[in-house]
Amino acid sequence: MSDGGHARSIEVVGDLAGVPDHLKGGAIAIGNFDGVHRGHQAVLERTRTIAKEIGGPAGVMLFSPHPRQFFRPADPHFTLTPLPERLRLLEALGLDLAVVLPFDERMAGLDAESFVTGILVEKLAVRHVVIGYDFHFGRGRTGSPDVMRALGARFGFGVTVSDPVGEAGEVFSSSRVRALIAAGDVRGAAEVLGHWWRVVGRVVGGAHRGTGMGFPTANLRMEPGYVLKHGIYAARVVVDGVRHGAAAYLGTRPTFDNGAPVLEVFLFDFDGDLYGREIAVEMIAHLRDDRAFPDVEALMRQMEKDCDAARSILAAVAAEDPMQRFPLGRALAATAG
Repeated sequence: MSDGGHARSIEVVGDLAGVPDHLKGGAIAIGNFDGVHRGHQAVLERTRTIAKEIGGPAGVMLFSPHPRQFFRPADPHFTLTPLPERLRLLEALGLDLAVVLPFDERMAGLDAESFVTGILVEKLAVRHVVIGYDFHFGRGRTGSPDVMRALGARFGFGVTVSDPVGEAGEVFSSSRVRALIAAGDVRGAAEVLGHWWRVVGRVVGGAHRGTGMGFPTANLRMEPGYVLKHGIYAARVVVDGVRHGAAAYLGTRPTFDNGAPVLEVFLFDFDGDLYGREIAVEMIAHLRDDRAFPDVEALMRQMEKDCDAARSILAAVAAEDPMQRFPLGRALAATAG
C-alpha cells in the first residue's frame, strides 16, 4: 500500500473490447467500494499482495452507476465518493488498474457464469479474484462467494474471499459511514474510512449575503439524496491542490428564507474568485446544529465564534492529523489533489 509518497498512476479501462495485454492476467478485486473505507482497503491490500506474488497487475472492478441506482432510480442513493473521487483514492492505494463497467440492462441480465466467462476470463484473463464475504453478482444476485470459488476452480483462477473487517464489534461498511455522516459525526465517519470524507463540486452562484456580512462563501449544490446533517463544520477546502482552512455551513438559512439546502464554505485568509471552479471540502468536525437567529447581527456574532472554533480545531489537526494513523490517510496527506 502507498504510504506517504506519490502513488503511480492508475489506468482506467471502460471498454473491454481492447484491454492492453499488460493489464491482463492479474488479481482483480470486485465491488462498488463506495467510500473506500478500511474494510475495502483490506480487500484491496490483499489484492495488491496477491498480484505481486503472481507477477501481474493489481486491479479493481467497479460498476457505474451503483446497481441500486439502476434498480431503484426513483430512490436517491447518496454516493459517498463519486467515481472520480473513488479513482483518486484507489490510485493513492497504489492500484494499477480500474475497470469501470456500465451497470445497464445488459449487465443486469448477465447470469453469474456468463459474467465470469465473458468478462473475467475472456476479456481480462484474470489469475485471481478477490471479493468480500457478502459479495453477490449475476442476474438475480445468484452468484455468491461459493459460486465464485466453484467457477474459479473450473476456469483456472484463484479466489480469495475477505472476512469482515471492523473494530469494537462493528463491521466497517459504507452504510455505517452514511449513518455517521447523517448524525453529523464526520470524525467518526473518518475513523471508519481511514481518511477525511470530502464533498467535491463546482462552485455556483449564491445570494451574496455572506459577502455583505464580511463572510464571503463559495456555494456547492449537494448530490440528490445527501445525508449530511445540517449545521456548521470545521473544514478544509482544496483549491488547485492546496488546502485552506474553512468554516462550512449546510442548511436552509432559517434566519433568512428557509430555502433549498446549500453547502456554503468560508475560506480563511483566502482572496480569490472560485465561481465555476471545482473544489473539494474535507469535513473535519461538526461544531453546532443549524438554527435561526433573531437578527443578522446575532448571526454575525455567532459566525465569528464558529470561525474561531474551526480555526482552533484545524490547528490541532495540522499539528497531529489523526488520519495519519492509517495508510490511506498518510498517502492522501502527502498530496491534497
